[in-house]
Amino acid sequence: MILRRRLDWRQLVTVLLALAVSLGSASAADPPPLVLTPVAPGVYAAIGGEGGNSGVIIGRNGVVVIDSKQTAASGKQMLERIAALTSKPVTHVILTHSDGDHVNGLVSFPAGVQIVAHAGTQAEMNAAPASGRGALQKDRMPSRVVAGRREVIDIDGVRFELLHWAPAHTSGDLIVHLPQTHVVFTGDIVSMARPDPTIHLGKGGRADGWVETMRGILALKNVSVFVPGHGDIQDRRALERRYEATAKKRDATLAMRSHGKTLDEVLDAQPDGSGPIVRQAGFAEPGFVEVVFRELPIPAVR
Repeated sequence: MILRRRLDWRQLVTVLLALAVSLGSASAADPPPLVLTPVAPGVYAAIGGEGGNSGVIIGRNGVVVIDSKQTAASGKQMLERIAALTSKPVTHVILTHSDGDHVNGLVSFPAGVQIVAHAGTQAEMNAAPASGRGALQKDRMPSRVVAGRREVIDIDGVRFELLHWAPAHTSGDLIVHLPQTHVVFTGDIVSMARPDPTIHLGKGGRADGWVETMRGILALKNVSVFVPGHGDIQDRRALERRYEATAKKRDATLAMRSHGKTLDEVLDAQPDGSGPIVRQAGFAEPGFVEVVFRELPIPAVR
């Protein structure tokens, strides 16, 4: 039965209570240590604190931040670390996607900061107050929107290539490529927190889009440093291994489904390393294998 792979209500309550206690304790204490690790001249990976990894890029006159951490305290913490590096102001924040652990630190950023995001992320952030996930005040919403597959912007002498191949982790994933310094910030397309990718179905994410996006990332030439959404800095070979393992698992899942296997039979053959994932809002999302099993092709545009 598929239901045996779901958390029953007692397990769900236990996990949610643990999350509530954990979140309450974290809010009462200082954030965990946050370190700005240099990865190229003027480019830093902000690892630690609360939430996903962030990026800091120092330009001629200002600073660009990629993702803002999870809480006001950790956003403030990152701004303090930046101020210890440079007196230049933070002028821009680029969001890789809409999850709260990457956007909620915006509350601590200065008024008037320009927030750059994909149109999907803008829509998800605007919808957040209704769903209770990652709600922010209106002056911390995206002010510059990327709608296409590729947009190049120059900020203070630094070139940013913003890339979106398909809905993947969410509907609005942006890959941030710095061609001058050969660095890529992947957001949660690459997250070392779990062995399989996380796909947010409620935000329009797709497993086939994850595969397409990873192909796009790996096709970028001369990139030597990849900063994931969670976990340590990665090299190209690490991303290749992750892509190969995930693509193999996806192909095997589709093959078993085409031969009439049930979801339980598929999961018995290849356990799902990413889920189900219990969210603070009180619901569970399926893991990668189940997403692939249930995913239908995108209808062709007529």
